[in-house]
Amino acid sequence: MTDFASLLQPDRKQDARTIHVVDAKGFDAWLGSQSARARAAAEAARFTGKAGEFALLPGDGVDDWAVGLGVKDAGELATWDLAGAVARLPAGSYRLADGKPGAGALGWLLAHYKFDRYLTEKKPVDSRVLLSSEPATIEEAVRFAQASALVRDLVNTPAEDLGPAELAAATEAQAAEFGAKVAVVQGEALKDGYPAIHAVGRAADKAPRLIDLSWGDPSHRRLTLVGKGVCFDSGGLDIKPASGMATMKKDMGGAAHALALARIVMQRQLPVRLRLLIPAVENAIAGNAFRPGDVLRTRKGLSVEIGNTDAEGRLILCDALAAAQEDQPDLVLDFATLTGAARVALGPELPALFANDDSVAEGLLAAGREVADPMWRLPLWEPYRDMLKSEVADVNNAGEGGFAGAITAALFLAKFVDAKTPWAHIDLFAWQPSAKPGRPKGGEAMTLRAAWRFLEARYRS
Repeated sequence: MTDFASLLQPDRKQDARTIHVVDAKGFDAWLGSQSARARAAAEAARFTGKAGEFALLPGDGVDDWAVGLGVKDAGELATWDLAGAVARLPAGSYRLADGKPGAGALGWLLAHYKFDRYLTEKKPVDSRVLLSSEPATIEEAVRFAQASALVRDLVNTPAEDLGPAELAAATEAQAAEFGAKVAVVQGEALKDGYPAIHAVGRAADKAPRLIDLSWGDPSHRRLTLVGKGVCFDSGGLDIKPASGMATMKKDMGGAAHALALARIVMQRQLPVRLRLLIPAVENAIAGNAFRPGDVLRTRKGLSVEIGNTDAEGRLILCDALAAAQEDQPDLVLDFATLTGAARVALGPELPALFANDDSVAEGLLAAGREVADPMWRLPLWEPYRDMLKSEVADVNNAGEGGFAGAITAALFLAKFVDAKTPWAHIDLFAWQPSAKPGRPKGGEAMTLRAAWRFLEARYRS
């Protein structure tokens, strides 16, 4: 993993180039304060302070230069404002003119992220160090860069090298770092306690698992995180087309997010009894694959008719959510790359939020707004439960008619959550479909900062 801590350092008046962060409304005043040479260079570069613009500004000496960087609002930097400058700058040390990168520090760090595990010729990373006069900003930005990189690395790794066993190993590595315990139930041992997880994963060569991490003081309030860990999704017998399978290594993105959030909880010593549950499977095709029309048992005891084998994520989550209720948690949060319907409704960058508790939903939404890590609430619309009716089982796993797919998936999960347990479900993409500053195409972390801000307010107050 990139050494993010080395890229964001306290400002102790070290030698460094200056970055002038400018917006369009303050451009004229800023330009008037610059030297004649700098003004001429800005004019030649057609630099006007608009977001994304960049200019090199000469100083008095041969090797004396600074940078002009246009942003939307120079008074309050956004997460990705500084990220675009990183690729344009040579290695070296830099500081903002006011010394305060704020939220932009995270984007600066993540602009250095690379996933080069499979490249024969690895290009060295040119380190561009940013100096900051805000110690708290440094600590928080490094922490979230590490967590985001964990998500990206896990999601970017293909299923050949990241199956259920490797996902368990990744969880155990985080547990070892923070003194947590991990128990794993796998293969045929899942039949009795986690039958839906077993049914979905049994056709794969790589045995399915239920990964169960615990950490913290048992006397503290119980926080349970659940993450969908489908390490590859072929669609099962209701097979996906090739185009639909192209990015299905990312179908364990919910597990990656839950693990990364658990890392932050442990790293920051949040006063909770943490439990992390990851059902890890590969949805494969073989003679023993589960079939459309099958009726599966679940941990909760409800029977499920299989309307579609490609709606497998909710099946493994239902067993994990049932297990989550058993120690009466104060809160359950689950993360899942669950439905294409959520992406049709909200696009790739805006996760869908469902919750059975208005205060939890409002807290998460408010936290997302506060740290510019948004999500959008969709309803658990009760009348749509009829779409999940089955004539032969308690519930069908696929909504009838194709409408409201994200809502019916969330309603299915809700059947496995005690109505008295505060619960939120985040349906996210975990993927950046095209490169943007600080966000290369590939795995991407979403809602981590919002979820942490919400949890910290809930459990430190």
